[in-house]
Amino acid sequence: MDSIDRNILVALQHDGASGLAELAKVAGLSVSATAERVKRLEERGTIRGWRADLDPAAVGCPLLAWVFVTLRPGASDAKFRDGLAPFEHVLECHAVSGPWSYMLKLRVAGLPELEAFVAGELRRKAGVERTETVLALSTVKETAILPVAPPDDEEA
Repeated sequence: MDSIDRNILVALQHDGASGLAELAKVAGLSVSATAERVKRLEERGTIRGWRADLDPAAVGCPLLAWVFVTLRPGASDAKFRDGLAPFEHVLECHAVSGPWSYMLKLRVAGLPELEAFVAGELRRKAGVERTETVLALSTVKETAILPVAPPDDEEA
């Protein structure tokens, strides 16, 4: 990936709906050359998909929570991970270091929905030993925009 690819990625993260003509200006290339670069970035998996950035409150899931999970010794990680797939309100699942096995990021409508998931679904799962839930009181910054850094061998 060179500096042109990085410029395209930065521009797309800030405005994924920008047209190829706008991207071509950022890249300093023709529209067709820019389109080819975007296609290659998609094929390599650098661009994983295209989606809208929605306001959680506007779509009915204003409550943000993280749920830390510890699995019992010997419990199946694969079974736990696969068991999360049907739950759309689980936005992220990370295997973490420290006393916890996993950290889940959830968006739900409110406390009843959070309780139903944690107490009713998550704690009933085979292998879950304990959980701890942390609620966001407010959100100061939330972004999915990644810092696109130059490779180690390229000067800044």
